Amino acid sequence: MNDTKTGAKCSQLRKEGSPQNVHAEHGEYARAHIPARIPETDNTNAYESKSGLLEAIVSRDNMNEAFKRVKANKGSHGIDGMGVDELLQYLKENGETIKQSILDGTYRPNPVRRVEIPKEGGKKKRNLGIPTVVDRVIQQAISQVLTPIYEKQFSENSYGFRPKRSAHYAIRKSQTNIKEGYTYVVDMDLEKYFDTVNQSKLVEVLSQTIKDGRVISLIHKYLKAGVVVRHRFEDTEIGVPQGGNLSPLLSNIMLNELDKELESRGHRFVRYADDLLIFCKSRRSAERTLENIIPFIEKKLFLKVNREKTVVDEARKVKFLGFSFYAKKGETRVRIHPKSIAKMKAKVKELTSRSNGMGNEERAEKLRRYIMGWINYFKIADMKSLLQSTDEWMRRRIRMIFWKQWKRVKTKYEKLKSLGIQEQKAWEYANTRKSYWRTSNSPILSKSLGNNTLKGLGFLFFSDYYRQVTA
Repeated sequence: MNDTKTGAKCSQLRKEGSPQNVHAEHGEYARAHIPARIPETDNTNAYESKSGLLEAIVSRDNMNEAFKRVKANKGSHGIDGMGVDELLQYLKENGETIKQSILDGTYRPNPVRRVEIPKEGGKKKRNLGIPTVVDRVIQQAISQVLTPIYEKQFSENSYGFRPKRSAHYAIRKSQTNIKEGYTYVVDMDLEKYFDTVNQSKLVEVLSQTIKDGRVISLIHKYLKAGVVVRHRFEDTEIGVPQGGNLSPLLSNIMLNELDKELESRGHRFVRYADDLLIFCKSRRSAERTLENIIPFIEKKLFLKVNREKTVVDEARKVKFLGFSFYAKKGETRVRIHPKSIAKMKAKVKELTSRSNGMGNEERAEKLRRYIMGWINYFKIADMKSLLQSTDEWMRRRIRMIFWKQWKRVKTKYEKLKSLGIQEQKAWEYANTRKSYWRTSNSPILSKSLGNNTLKGLGFLFFSDYYRQVTA
């Protein structure tokens, strides 16, 4: 960065009138659910301090821990262009000024940088808001102090973005519900949840627990910090920016109100972030449950239920967190949903494309990282036969890449000989006119570029890593 002094380009103390406010145009938010505004309570007074919570947030130890986590997570830069590698020096020079401005109530977070990533299927986009690295540290510091407070309130049926909980626990709990006869589900879809959270309602919910009004005020400033889209500033009157360190906790705090309502009505449910299954014993019961819970979600929480995507169906027919359920010998088992399999194969196909410009070492490394992440997520599912067939297909694609790279007849001939193929067979195959794909399935390439040879070149296979992590 060019200048790390307070007031320079990277200053976190945003000045009035910069950048110029431009309200969001019709488009992304045109069909968003805009709920009624809720008056804020007296607890939102920025100068009211009842618990000293803000002092705990900006304490040296808590801020140091927040810095370490932000640095470890790396991530992209915010609107100021500052990366995590520049963060330490900036905080050394400006940390005390930032801390004092937070305590004084004069700190102004920077707007987030809008990034769009494709949703599953690739047709729609998900909006991510990338805060500046300094704001990420402050958000992380807030989250570290508030998480232990709210963990005592959160439901046992909530599994997303919580300590010592994961998608695997959510799937196991769902299995148990189905096994105990709750074989129908309401598969709830909240329309553009992060984009449509009512900020006033969220502040009201926060104020029920947080009695240090300065903390409420600071969180509210983050909600209203705005977003920069293609170098233009837009207000954020609704929603919680998805991508900030504080967003997962705020999401759970808001949806904990729904959890409490479902529990008070005696429902069995599993929630992971905004993915929710409500378990029932019959289709009619599930239909009544959906009909009765919608008014609470829309009129009390001011969220919008996507009626097109919200379904009532047998539990084994729905997709939940990438998994699905099935019955085998009287047991409820878990497998990978066909859409998740298709997504995985599309990624492998992309990484093993003959024309993506990757070198073989880079390709092997990217495949290795993807396979390890994928297996670690889906390892609780039944998938041995799937992995075996996927490995055979992937190895064939890798052999096809090498065959294409060898190009000339002489190169193919020499490579095949060096890999143990007899001269006559090597010459015969080097001169083949068959397609790359057809040749990749030949006994010659299966022998010359065998499984062990490919492993020696750095390639990892799904079945091998699955055996490692499930042994």
